[in-house]
Amino acid sequence: MWCGEVRDVRVALAEQAGQSTVEYAVVLAAGLSMVVALGALWHAASGGALLGIVERACAYALGGQSPLGAWQDVLLF
Repeated sequence: MWCGEVRDVRVALAEQAGQSTVEYAVVLAAGLSMVVALGALWHAASGGALLGIVERACAYALGGQSPLGAWQDVLLF
């Protein structure tokens, strides 16, 4: 009867180890996707793509201003 109890404990431990592996994989995938998304956002911001989108969405033209002046305009808007 003692061997049956040991087997039950081993099965329970194996199931918990499998679940923790899946949880680790899910958390790792979520964390990695956040890092990739932040990297893409940083790349778009440093290349001026976000500023271009904001300039096109403005109600008035920012005509001929430097990017610094445009950022000041956007932040004060």
